[in-house]
Amino acid sequence: MTDTVRTRVAIIGAGPAGLLLAHLLADAGIESVVIDQRSREEIERTIRAGILEQGTVEILDESGASPRVRSVGSRHDGIELRFAGEGHRIDFAELVGRGVWLYPQHEVLKDLIAVRLEAGQDLRFGVTAERVEGADTDRPRVIATDAAGHRFEIEADFVVGADGSRSVAREAVTGSSTGGYFREYPFAWFGILCEAPPSSDELIYSNSPNGFALISQRSATVQRMYLQCDPEMDPNAMSDQQIWDDLQSRVDGHTLAEGPIFQRDVLRFRSFVAHELLKGRVALVGDAAHTVPPTGAKGMNLAVADVILLDKALRALLLEGDARLLEEYPEKALRRIWKAQHFSWWMTSMLHVAPDASDFDRLRQLGELRSVVESESGRRYLAEAYTGWPLDGR
Repeated sequence: MTDTVRTRVAIIGAGPAGLLLAHLLADAGIESVVIDQRSREEIERTIRAGILEQGTVEILDESGASPRVRSVGSRHDGIELRFAGEGHRIDFAELVGRGVWLYPQHEVLKDLIAVRLEAGQDLRFGVTAERVEGADTDRPRVIATDAAGHRFEIEADFVVGADGSRSVAREAVTGSSTGGYFREYPFAWFGILCEAPPSSDELIYSNSPNGFALISQRSATVQRMYLQCDPEMDPNAMSDQQIWDDLQSRVDGHTLAEGPIFQRDVLRFRSFVAHELLKGRVALVGDAAHTVPPTGAKGMNLAVADVILLDKALRALLLEGDARLLEEYPEKALRRIWKAQHFSWWMTSMLHVAPDASDFDRLRQLGELRSVVESESGRRYLAEAYTGWPLDGR
């Protein structure tokens, strides 16, 4: 016989969305079971970027989900747009009175896992969700297999798919594991981690004739940098010196601090929004619902915005029997999702050189960049979108 676990909310995925939702629901006395096919070590050691909007930092801090986000994270009050050999600072604090925090996603996950386990969260690693059944009933189920190969099911009042871009829950909601609006970009990012001091106090987004470059940070001794590249690029195709020469050429006029490169990867650019976010008693959040290019720094922040809406909706449903907020969840979430898709597309198209770009395209692009940096309204829009729109539900 198949073992059955009973809970109020079954959450597939122990990423930021799944763990934060479990944390917020627990504050309302709503129990949950969280499963993830990865081990705890794999989750905590997978290095991910992390630019957190001010609203994201506030919810992580005020809810106790991430005790270190303000003390360890680094606040940034601006970024630099660099093109034609000159840098132009976008001053977030002056323009919109907000900032962002540089705090990598894997550090947020370390915090969330520790907080949830300390609170007694039923958090199961090495568990693979096979499918979700009964979305249209009041007892949806997750059919899963544990690390030992034992199959069991989780019966819940509600199921949440927070299981990333290869979501199993998505099929139960949209009717297809790939059901959604999709766009793939003709370029990718070649990223490196290196041992070096910071090359800049703030992030540099650089448009150059050779393509885009992003100069970022991780800590006082480890830095993260990216080059625009072909999606099929072999990460080992360039020597360390070739990488540094290419990076330096793309930030013309700014000197980079160099050091040993100890990690390389290629990050493809895709945009995706699921056709549906809710069916019956199954909902999608985070990357299961949408993905964006990293240029606008919206990925994890969108997941948090989803969770805040769904948390309120589930409290109303499970504690008061009121389904109205749940019914409104897709429309409210999609408003922000499509704004973020536009901002991410805009930043990406403005800063990257398309493979088939003509001289006209390049000069028009420089005109667009100047239109932004030379206009207070242009700078203000960028600052407002980058630091994050108000979170619906807070």
